[in-house]
Amino acid sequence: MLTLTSLGGAGTVTGSKHLLSHGDTHLLIDCGLFQGLKNLRELNWERLTIDPRDIDAVVLTHAHLDHSGYLPKLVHDGFSGKIYATPATRDVAELILRDSAHLQEKDADFANRHGFSRHAPARPLYGVREVERAIAAFAPVRLHHSVAIPGGATLLLRRAGHILGAATAQIDIGGQRIVFSGDLGRYNDAVMHDPEPVPQADYVVIESTYGNRSHDVADPVEALGRVIECTVQRGGTVVIPAFAVGRAQSLIHHLWLLRQAGRLANVPLYLDSPMAGSATQLLHEHAGEHKLTARDYEAACAAVTYVKEVEESKALSANRFPKVIISASGMATGGRVLHHIAAFAGDHRNTLLFSGFQAAGTRGRKLLEGAREVKIHGEWINVRADVAELPMLSAHADAGELLRWLSGFQRAPKRVFIVHGEPEASEALRERIQRELGWDATVPLQNRKYTL
Repeated sequence: MLTLTSLGGAGTVTGSKHLLSHGDTHLLIDCGLFQGLKNLRELNWERLTIDPRDIDAVVLTHAHLDHSGYLPKLVHDGFSGKIYATPATRDVAELILRDSAHLQEKDADFANRHGFSRHAPARPLYGVREVERAIAAFAPVRLHHSVAIPGGATLLLRRAGHILGAATAQIDIGGQRIVFSGDLGRYNDAVMHDPEPVPQADYVVIESTYGNRSHDVADPVEALGRVIECTVQRGGTVVIPAFAVGRAQSLIHHLWLLRQAGRLANVPLYLDSPMAGSATQLLHEHAGEHKLTARDYEAACAAVTYVKEVEESKALSANRFPKVIISASGMATGGRVLHHIAAFAGDHRNTLLFSGFQAAGTRGRKLLEGAREVKIHGEWINVRADVAELPMLSAHADAGELLRWLSGFQRAPKRVFIVHGEPEASEALRERIQRELGWDATVPLQNRKYTL
């Protein structure tokens, strides 16, 4: 019997973990951390409904924390199989997982020293040692090459756009073909290749982050330029929380295009994220996985000042001259960007600019919903700065683009499972799939087993 069970990423846009079981074989597609709402974050500390020792392999569609961040915990709890992913995803995951462990250890230490944790002592979910073991388990898989994985299954990866290394996963097992979208990127993106079509599948598991929304068709470079110029004219600073992998590099490219057009010539541009700086280097190492030429991305990278040391970051927060600061994390859940928000949120001249999806319960979501106070490191910060959003900068496909990718299948699958979305988004996409394509579509419940 072949079954599908979502252990995360069902009814929520975070914590993606999808278990494909055939007899005694168990394959986990993605292995993400829950982020955002407290009741979701607490799930990271609960035991999975399957013993990690019984999982034969993990297939990783891409390296973002909500898809890869639970891997060290899985290894710590007994998983000993291989982690299959593209070479670029393996390299990006190494950066992200090391940073995740570092931040968790640092945050736990900070909470213990300042006494604002509800737990005594505060502790990280995992540390660097577990990350090292997870990295050692990776088995790189080239795009478009079918490989054998446990249980007599085969795996084929195709480009998904979104970020460096992201892939859709086609798994043939038990006489059935199941395709997992992972996170799909935008069509006609300036940096990443389009999501590649998949000709056939018996079952499809598709994300629905923007399943109920359409991105603004306005030119993202022009929109970004307007926000920055308006802020600078009133003497303010633009703080952009950005995912260190993917979004930061796209923003750097957009800022370079503005400079090329003769704009922002006197506006200092800073990238304050050591991980984002390292991720930018991966553009060179995986040149075939994006659209930029070596000349273009080297010129774009040279247009910004990289902030590496903590003291440099503190000086940037103290500097009140107009400028642009790109810093992680993208949903303002941690990292150096929190110090910049604390420093600049209280001045009406400044702008907090969000360029990607903000999950429920994150500071980013609260700010976009109009919160005039946010809690950072145990203290409440007044928000008087402008809070702006440029959703056209998102690396996620919108509802129309998700339908476009599904339309690439040459015949209807038996069933489509809609995951990785908040309930309203997943349900809206389900209705569109049934109405426009006439396909059977289901929004699965977490930990419910579905027979394929």
